[in-house]
Amino acid sequence: MTLTLTACDGGPGGGGNVTLKLIAADYGDGKATSSQHYWDEVTDAFEKKNPGIKVDVDVYSWTEVDKKVAGLVKDGHAPDLAQIGAYADYAAKDQLYGVDQLLSIPTQAAFTPALAEAGEYHRIQYGMPFGASTRRLFYNKKLFAEAGITEAPQSWDDIAKDAELLKAHGVKMPYALPLGPEETQAETMIWMLSGGGSYTDQIGKYTINSPENVKTFEWLQKNLVGKGLTGGDPAGLNREEAFQAFADGDAAMLNGHPTLMKQAAAKGIDYGTADLPGVNGKAKATMGVADWMMAFKQNGHRKEAGKFLDFVYSDGNVLKFSHDYGLLPVTTTASQKMAADDKFSTLHSFLKQLRDAQFYPANKISWPMVSKSVKAKMGAAVGPKGDPKSVLTELQNAADTADNTSE
Repeated sequence: MTLTLTACDGGPGGGGNVTLKLIAADYGDGKATSSQHYWDEVTDAFEKKNPGIKVDVDVYSWTEVDKKVAGLVKDGHAPDLAQIGAYADYAAKDQLYGVDQLLSIPTQAAFTPALAEAGEYHRIQYGMPFGASTRRLFYNKKLFAEAGITEAPQSWDDIAKDAELLKAHGVKMPYALPLGPEETQAETMIWMLSGGGSYTDQIGKYTINSPENVKTFEWLQKNLVGKGLTGGDPAGLNREEAFQAFADGDAAMLNGHPTLMKQAAAKGIDYGTADLPGVNGKAKATMGVADWMMAFKQNGHRKEAGKFLDFVYSDGNVLKFSHDYGLLPVTTTASQKMAADDKFSTLHSFLKQLRDAQFYPANKISWPMVSKSVKAKMGAAVGPKGDPKSVLTELQNAADTADNTSE
């Protein structure tokens, strides 16, 4: 399989045409909204300005794209560029260009600082953020009004009290708690942060079974799950199903990202969003999520890849992607333009949180394994027969072992 096509004299350092291969994730929900359309427009515009460089893009679903890239790299056919979910393993194997080897200084400096830092492995940035989001509490205004609730919850006690009132008024799912295997690691981190904890501490050491985290999940088990306020077993509820329940008017509260706004509005749901509630008031931090662009060394097209990435990260392209898929810009300049544009008003509250958001420890090689373990175990931890402390300690031990082995 030929992944990089060059003219006879166009290899690394040559003077001919170069074709870059990019493997990218699909953010659309069907053929009509596929990310392929976005990339086709970007590459067409780039190629007109840079006639010596072609860009060939293949888009895969999120269930396929990481495995696709991993398989190509394993077989010795790494793409020039990949836009996927994780970069650290490739960085650790010295398979990626550092960002300072690729981008112009203005482009490199434009990344939102928290996102740039999240893309660092051993203090060198290899991952370029591509598409970001933060989380807020969504609530159904109609269901709240019918239950006599006049404002969004600001603390955990408010959540529990409001959920009791909603249940008494016949709401099927007062608080949707998706701890099913689809995206458990996200809901888990949201609750960790709202309880004053996280997956890691400030120096990157795993703190999964910290006292704060144990208290958080014991509270969830006792005050929401144990009282029947989640509408069923959280271990059996995936994020997609929770979002659908909110859009159908069956769920009154849940943690969500910007794409839920469009889904709820399409079903005529009158919703509001609020800062994440914390133990004694608003949470001090929210979760941010970013996906990653990276450039592989194998084909030697550093200069061409860098030129294309400079184009990709121009404000116009960043804002178009954000607009098309309901995501947040990953550069400060594009963020400033979004904040000043009323066209993006529904995203402003999410954008405001991005600067101080906390992210998955994607710079740790062990994170994919830890994330997989969290997906498998955290739902049952808060169930009727669950033991949060025991499960968190089991996850901590496995994370420490993986961390020591990989690093």
